[in-house]
Amino acid sequence: MARLPQGEQSCPDLRQNEELVPSSTMTSRKTAEQLPLAFGHDPATGRDDLLLAEPVNAAVAMIDAWPHWPSPVVVIAGPVGSGKSHLAAIWREKAGAEIIEAKAGRGAEEAAERGPVLIEDADRAGFDDRTLFHIINNVRQNGHTLMITSRLWPMSWPVELADLRSRLKAATVVEIGEPDDELLSQVIVKLFADRQLFVDDRLVAYIVARMERSLEAAQTLVERLDRLALARGSRITRSLAQEVLGEMVGSGDFGE
Repeated sequence: MARLPQGEQSCPDLRQNEELVPSSTMTSRKTAEQLPLAFGHDPATGRDDLLLAEPVNAAVAMIDAWPHWPSPVVVIAGPVGSGKSHLAAIWREKAGAEIIEAKAGRGAEEAAERGPVLIEDADRAGFDDRTLFHIINNVRQNGHTLMITSRLWPMSWPVELADLRSRLKAATVVEIGEPDDELLSQVIVKLFADRQLFVDDRLVAYIVARMERSLEAAQTLVERLDRLALARGSRITRSLAQEVLGEMVGSGDFGE
């Protein structure tokens, strides 16, 4: 693992050899590991940074096809951590869409008259049936588009208004599947690269074989590995990965 140079001067990587760490430093590791390490990392979230794999290909194709969608309303459905927010952010930038909430008095219906709109996490955030109905109508009548992200398909939403159910049946639903090994591997490599870190392919394979199948878990895992390695002044190794994986399983951060 190596960090990219931050300036013109280079410095030795103190993580490369744990045996060189003095015993006095070793004894203070626990204290150091408790220190807050609030380093900023800017993830690459543009269209060119999208990782293509079978679980997300259909959703990526739908974003690329805009504005020539099969219907004005598209629902991206997938589990937590499957990449819905990343895809929605790319579409929002491409379409110039406005984020709205489908609740009364929030200006959502008016926004749908002006241009493309985005509703995120519809099933978790909740919505007002009549407001969502009018949003869809305004989008259709004004030639605009609406993207909705959700963990569940619209047929599973608690909709009571019959007219809204009819509108949702006409929407195009694109499902994102759980990430497979290929996608998880790509995501982990990308997350480390966002932190200017590079890890061995064998270590990535070791992590993927033992982690929860979600992009959210991958993000948490990489963050914890980086912070722990920095706190200890060590490389990101298999033993360190094993430790973090065990802690995440024990704390319930990984599902069974």
